[in-house]
Amino acid sequence: MTESTPAASAPAGGERHASWLELFFDLTVVAGVAQLAHLLHGSPGWDDVALYAVMFLAFWTGWMLFTVYGNVSGDEVRTWTVLAGMFGMAVMAASVHGVREDRAGAFALAYILVRTLAGKAWERRGEYVPELPITQLGLGLTPWVVSMWFDGTERYALWALGLLIDLTVMFSVSGTALAARVDARYARKAREAGPGRRTAAKPAAALMDAPHLGERLGLFQLIVLGEAVAQVVAAASQAEWDAALYSVGAGSFLLLLLLWSLSFRHGAGGVPLLVWDVLPVRLVLPPHCFVAGAVAALAAGLGEAVEYTHHPVPDPVRWLLCGSLGVYLAVAGVAALCSGRGVPGTLLLVGPSLAAVLVTGAAARQAEGAHLVWLLVAAAAWTRLVAERRRPGLRGRPALPSP
Repeated sequence: MTESTPAASAPAGGERHASWLELFFDLTVVAGVAQLAHLLHGSPGWDDVALYAVMFLAFWTGWMLFTVYGNVSGDEVRTWTVLAGMFGMAVMAASVHGVREDRAGAFALAYILVRTLAGKAWERRGEYVPELPITQLGLGLTPWVVSMWFDGTERYALWALGLLIDLTVMFSVSGTALAARVDARYARKAREAGPGRRTAAKPAAALMDAPHLGERLGLFQLIVLGEAVAQVVAAASQAEWDAALYSVGAGSFLLLLLLWSLSFRHGAGGVPLLVWDVLPVRLVLPPHCFVAGAVAALAAGLGEAVEYTHHPVPDPVRWLLCGSLGVYLAVAGVAALCSGRGVPGTLLLVGPSLAAVLVTGAAARQAEGAHLVWLLVAAAAWTRLVAERRRPGLRGRPALPSP
C-alpha cells in the first residue's frame, strides 16, 4: 500500500453473508427497478432515456450508501436507521410512475431524506469511508435541495448536476485526500472550541468487508436480471403463443444467461470481465451502477420486443435494446482492460460484439422481435466464447486495494 488509506479487508471472524435485514432492505430494489423500467416502455425518446438514467443513478446511490453502511457496521448496524432508509427508497420507487406529473418533488424529497439519513449514520459512528468520499463530501446534494423550487426540465437538470458532482467526487477524491480533509476539519473545530474544551473524537477511517460487499453488489445485479425475466414473462403471458413467440422467448432467455455468465462466472460483483482486486472500491462502484442500469433498460426493451413478434421493431425500441447492450459491453471492455487483458485481448473480446450491436441498431430497421433478439444473442455469445477461452493473466482475490 502506497497511501495511508486502509484497504478493504475481511472480518477477523471469517466471511459473513448478507443479513436478513439487508435482504429485506433489498426488496426496495425489486420494486424500484421494476418502476424505473416502466419509464422506458412504449417508444421511449431521448428525454425518456435521460430521465431514466438520472433517476436510476439516484436510486442506486441511495441503495449503495446504506449497503456500505451495513457492510462496515456489521452487527452494530442500527436497524431503525436502515428501515428509515428503506422507507425513503420505497417512496422514491413509488414516485417514479408520476414523476412527470406531480411526484417529482416527492422523489427529490425522498432522495434528500435518504442521503441525510446515511450521513447522520456515519456521524453517529464517528467514522468515514475512505473508499466512499461522498459520505463526507455532500456537495452533490445541494442541487437536489435547490430543485425543490423548480419544475420540469430545470428540475431534472439540477438532479443530473448533483449526481455529476457525486460521480466526480467518487473518481477524483482519493482516500488520502479525504483523510486530509477530515483531519483539517477536526483541527478547525478544535481551534474554534478553544484550549481545554472537550471536542468530539476525530472520525476514524472505516474498513470495508470486501467479500461481503462483492456479494451485495452481485445480489443487486441478480435482482436486475430477475426484472428482465419478469418483463419477458409478463409480456409473453399476454401475447399469442406461436413459433415467433417461442423464438423471441428462447432468445431472450439465452441473452440473459450470457449476461449472467459474463457478470458472475467471468466477472466480479456483477461487473462483467472484472478481476476483483485491480481497482479501488470507488472506481468499481460506478461501473456496477452503469451495468445495472443498462441491464434494467435491456429488460424493458426485451419486454417490448415480445410485442413485435410479427412486426418490425420500432426504432426507439431497437435502439433501446442495442444501446443498453452496447453500454454493457463497453463497461465490460473497460473492466477487461483494467483486469490485465491488454488492448489486443480487450479488442478481441468486445470489439466484434460492440460493432455488431451498433450495426444492428443502425441497419436492422425491418427486423422483427425474434430476429433482433437473436442478433443480440450472437453479439453477446462472441464475448462469452472468447472470455471462456482467453482468461486474464491476473487472478482475482476477495480483497480490494486502497486508492
